Amino acid sequence: MKIGIAFANTGPFGTAEGVVTLGREAEAAGFESVWTVEHVVYPDAYGSTYPYDDSGRMPMGPDTPLVDPLIWLAWLAAHTSTIRLATGILILPEHEPAALAKRLGTLDSMSGGRVELGIGVGWLREEFDALGVPWERRGARTDEYVQVMRTLWSGDSVSFDGEFVSFAGVSSNPKPVGGTIPIVVGGHSGAAARRAGRLGDGFFPAKGDLDDLVATVHRTAEENGRDPDSIKVTWGGPELLGSDPVGAAEELRSRGVSRIVVPAYLFWADPAVSLAEFGERVVAPVAGI
Repeated sequence: MKIGIAFANTGPFGTAEGVVTLGREAEAAGFESVWTVEHVVYPDAYGSTYPYDDSGRMPMGPDTPLVDPLIWLAWLAAHTSTIRLATGILILPEHEPAALAKRLGTLDSMSGGRVELGIGVGWLREEFDALGVPWERRGARTDEYVQVMRTLWSGDSVSFDGEFVSFAGVSSNPKPVGGTIPIVVGGHSGAAARRAGRLGDGFFPAKGDLDDLVATVHRTAEENGRDPDSIKVTWGGPELLGSDPVGAAEELRSRGVSRIVVPAYLFWADPAVSLAEFGERVVAPVAGI
């Protein structure tokens, strides 16, 4: 079982010094990955409902320094050697896909193939409006952008003709180390689970009925001629924080989970000590499951 850290680019870890502390201490403690969150802009007023808090509001203010996830991961990569560099999640339809494929290919190449691209369609309409990105058909845009990036990573002098993006005879280099980057679909809806089944290398439900969502992923994969077991599930539940983390990890493994992430705020206070303690008490015994 792999153990990662979510919301990694927040709080005191969102600074240049904090990145280095988190990366080095988490790597030494045996964590497999870190996962960043994203908002490009924060609207002063929004009517959209934040789906991960009962208040419906984001748990941060407009002046919160939520750093760019890819720049943060690049800084982390420069100070670590093994920990995987993940977005959890990047709001994919807000990014021009050819430019994004270039940045991701560069980061993966320079980090030795450590990038995991977690993607989502977004929930904050006012952010899309501020960026001039159509809110409508953002799901279809997300699907196509995945195809665009994979096309650009697949070789040189490639072409693509879609609803939102078209090009012919272009190349994007450097390529990812393994020829592509694992794409992990985030979200808690049936649509997100079906998207993971159709095109994802992984699925990261932030909440919801885990068993039902995983079943939807597997069913959709089979319908699309894909191997359901090839789609790895990351889960962000609180199970590891109880008194029996090994038992909790074993139970989640039986339900199809291969990675569990815990929130970074657990380690904000005295990160060197708290990360090392969690590594010894939880990460080491759970990693062998």
